Amino acid sequence: MSPVVLGVIGGLAFGIVDVLLMLPMQFPDKRTALTAAFASRFAIGFLIPLCKLPLPWFVSGALVGLLISIADAVITKAYVPILVGGVVGGALLGWIAGRVVA
Repeated sequence: MSPVVLGVIGGLAFGIVDVLLMLPMQFPDKRTALTAAFASRFAIGFLIPLCKLPLPWFVSGALVGLLISIADAVITKAYVPILVGGVVGGALLGWIAGRVVA
């Protein structure tokens, strides 16, 4: 499978899962919060198969997930759920990319 196709599939899947997890939560502007969360998680899923770092795939995925999640965590001050979600989701997507792309 092409890394770009895998990135789109992974980004959509990660974005949708994150939005579904956030639906029961309350936000002052829920539409903006959900859109921003989807965009961030889509970026993680999209970039992981495209970034070939000299590390194991799951470590590369975790690193990409961490780096993209830092800005959201700082803005919302919800460090643990955002960073853990980004790292764990990134590692999982990295592991999948390592099986499919490599």
